[in-house]
Amino acid sequence: MNFDPAIAALQALHRAEEHGEFGEFQQEVSDAEESFSSDAGPGAKQAYETLQQLGEQLPQARAFQEFLIYITWQQVTEETLPKHFHKGVELCDRFLTRFGRELEGSEAHQHIVNIRCSFQGGLGEHEETVPEHDEDAFEGGD
Repeated sequence: MNFDPAIAALQALHRAEEHGEFGEFQQEVSDAEESFSSDAGPGAKQAYETLQQLGEQLPQARAFQEFLIYITWQQVTEETLPKHFHKGVELCDRFLTRFGRELEGSEAHQHIVNIRCSFQGGLGEHEETVPEHDEDAFEGGD
């Protein structure tokens, strides 16, 4: 990856706040993110899980979904377990399916594609492209 996921996470979180993506969950997101950022161990792990649960309730919150991908990479660095790599690939695929077309060519799109490859690499999968999301996938067909 040629970017820092921790910095990208903060930028995505700020964009989500600016766009009002959290709605009624604003305080919960804020509390969980604060705990995730300042805690270590079980507190951070619980905050990560809370943020992921909130993400399930906010599937159209694009910047927040991007944030969740980046913090999953941070979780991988804290706890290098296959479940986190799988979760990262799942989040990336969901993000690219929902938002890939509108973001194609953007820095955010490139970051998500790159981090997806890193998650795959952690699982021993070394796929160079994202088949269902590469540029040709949206053109023509049979």
